[in-house]
Parts: sequence; C-alpha cells; structure tokens
Amino acid sequence: MKLSPYFYDLRSAYQAELDDLTQDSEGKDVLRKRLTQKRSEIAFLVQMMELAPEMVAVVFHQGFRFARPAALESLISRGVDNLPAWNTLADGAVLLEPWAAGLAKTVLAEPGGERFMAVAAGLEYLQVHSRLAPAAQHADAEEEGDDEDAAEHDDDYDNLSADDAADPHNARSRDEASDNWLSDVGFDRKD
Repeated sequence: MKLSPYFYDLRSAYQAELDDLTQDSEGKDVLRKRLTQKRSEIAFLVQMMELAPEMVAVVFHQGFRFARPAALESLISRGVDNLPAWNTLADGAVLLEPWAAGLAKTVLAEPGGERFMAVAAGLEYLQVHSRLAPAAQHADAEEEGDDEDAAEHDDDYDNLSADDAADPHNARSRDEASDNWLSDVGFDRKD
C-alpha cells in the first residue's frame, strides 16, 4: 500500500478524531452516541470540509462498503488535487450504506463535496485496513529512494506489526510502536 503524503498525514488525524469520540471521561464507550450527534449536525459540519476533513469524515464511519479495493489503493496514493471524481468511485468501487446516502446528498450539494467524499472514502478505507496503514509508505518517499527520512522510516517499521505492538509480552515492540507514532506526529524521539 502506497500512501500519498496527504493521506499519510490525514490518517492519523482521522484515527485521533475517532479515538476522541470513542470514550467519555469515565471510560465508557460512547462512539455510537457521539457519531449520531455529529451526523445530525452535518449541515453545519460541511463548512469544515476543506479545513478539517478528518473532523467531518467521521460522520461516514462504517458508512462505506468497498467493492473494488484497487480503486481505493489508487485513491490513497494520490494528492488532494489529483483525486478521482466521486461519481467514478460511487459507480461500483465504493458503495454507501443506506443511512449514509442522505448524509452524502448534503455533502455533495456543497462546493468541494465531490472531493470530500473521495477523501472520506479513502480515510475510512485506511481505517478498515488499519493493520496495513502504519506500515504503508509515502508514495513519493518510495520513489525518491535516496531520501534519508524514507530510509529511517523503512528501518522503523519493517519488522514491527500492529500484532507485535498489541502483544502484552512484547514490551519492546510496544515501546517502539509508541516512539514511532510519536515521531510520526512530530515529537522528538527519546533515543
């Protein structure tokens, strides 16, 4: 899986948004309730599509079915200015759940709605395939080959899977995964 820098950056913001919605201050799972609330506010939220697409895209969480993964792989490898038209994706590659169709009509009526729907589908595809996403490469970094950041990125992730990090007997992998994630979001590494 090759990610464009655009989707590489947005996927962690999207995951963080979902994480924020998942639990209340007492640790109770409130994702369904909070998503229902956000979905009822779609007419307001569309104003944020350009500035914070990850905050709006969560309303479509679990609202897509992916019939042609190759089309989505192509989508997530592209930049924001080179995304396929929504109607080409909606024509068999991405299907909306019935409850999401009304939300999509509201979004598609807005300027930039077509592009946003492609972004939302790409983010949810990455969420569904989250085991692959952390190890995914920037599409441009892989092509450049000589880039030091790409080489460092390869070293950090080649031998560390999500399963390794989740294993309670593998503290080193959890620490590495934590350090890698913090580094990805802009913090300096401890070592």
